[in-house]
Amino acid sequence: MAGPVVAAAVRLSKDQIGPLAWARDSKKLSAARRERLYALIREHADAVSVAWAHPDRIDRDNILQASLAAMARAARRASGKGPALLLVDGPFPVPGLPHGLRQKPLIKGDDRSLAVACASIVAKVVRDRWMRRLSRRYPGFGFERHKGYPTADHLTALRALGPSKAHRRSFAPVREA
Repeated sequence: MAGPVVAAAVRLSKDQIGPLAWARDSKKLSAARRERLYALIREHADAVSVAWAHPDRIDRDNILQASLAAMARAARRASGKGPALLLVDGPFPVPGLPHGLRQKPLIKGDDRSLAVACASIVAKVVRDRWMRRLSRRYPGFGFERHKGYPTADHLTALRALGPSKAHRRSFAPVREA
């Protein structure tokens, strides 16, 4: 309900697999493990790129279109030279990629591809860090705890304080508040 959507792209070569082999879907890892892996990914990946869409973009275009646009920006920044295959986490291809950059959507991609799992970790760590910063800008919402997701505490704070500029106004609970 709050904060940006964050997308990441990670380019790996075969010699980087060893140090990163224990990367998994970011949602299945503890925050401490994600932070350790984030540092390893930044150290060992050929390229790491992050892009995001802020709440106003999400409200204007919808969450899917904003997410795809962020994914395209991250992928373009990490694509590098030479042939590449972009593995996309989800069922949809990413529009707006450079001509010649092949892509393959993968449902549950973060369970099926190490590069996708690494990108998932990078995106989650960057977003969580951003939400902690937003918690200082907008005290009382608890962003540092729930990271903008619709928990009972977040809904209570939203009703008591009203929406902040970090909230996605197109989401029903925010619109109703």
